[in-house]
Amino acid sequence: MNRLQTINWIDTKVDLNVLLQAATDSSRHLVDQGFEAEVAKFHTKGETFVLKVWNQSSKPGVRFQYHLLDRLKLHGIEVPTPFGWGLDDDENQVLLTSDNGCPVSDLTKDNMVEMARILSRIHRLTKEEIGVLQVPAYHFMDYFFPDVQKHSDLAQLLTTLTQVAQPKQSHLIHGDYHFQNIVQRNGQFTVIDWTNAQWGDARYDVDWAFLLFYVYASEPFADVFQSAYITNETVAELQPFKALACLRWVLLYRNGGVPVLPDTVSKVERFIKLNPFLKDSLSL
Repeated sequence: MNRLQTINWIDTKVDLNVLLQAATDSSRHLVDQGFEAEVAKFHTKGETFVLKVWNQSSKPGVRFQYHLLDRLKLHGIEVPTPFGWGLDDDENQVLLTSDNGCPVSDLTKDNMVEMARILSRIHRLTKEEIGVLQVPAYHFMDYFFPDVQKHSDLAQLLTTLTQVAQPKQSHLIHGDYHFQNIVQRNGQFTVIDWTNAQWGDARYDVDWAFLLFYVYASEPFADVFQSAYITNETVAELQPFKALACLRWVLLYRNGGVPVLPDTVSKVERFIKLNPFLKDSLSL
């Protein structure tokens, strides 16, 4: 049976029927069974498509993601083409998009500059350009630091840092921008996984990306990314947001929610030591 044809499609593109006829379960290849969703690719003679099924505890707004991708493409942002969203037999939300390649693995200075350029373009989108689409706006601490109260040292530092940083909800942010959520094909980058998209603070969004590049790539690459993104007016503003990003990483680390490579801990410890808001206040 063709799994795509068993889905209750709620919103679709007009050409989805062609895909449903061409793709079969024999053409399906499981890419990832993650903590939140299953990702599989369906191959036809001429094209490949990605089906994401949220079959774990996470239940994001997939309808919103589907329409957000449409809106972003309209404004020239490099995102997958959405073909449909709906519910599978188990009432799990699903999203079908174009396949735009594999996660970026060739990290070069030019690639870091391009990734910074794309994020900057996302942040420059205005609410008028987003239009009537209902983009969520979450409480910063509740959304990015769930259960932080279980760690009294982190909770106290979080309160202090948010008072200094004063995060806003003035920009569209991706929420989890890093090289695993940027795929590449024939030199073209595409930003995937818009689960965490919301009105938020661009400074936090770029500094979360900076931290992940710093920890999982290298400090020089992270610096290139930052230099390609920021303006002179924002340099001084970023330190408290870097501290917030690191604080979030430590919270996830304590809960077993981040990958840890042989040099990961030492890199985070160096990051803490170099940040004036963290060097005397935070430990893993």
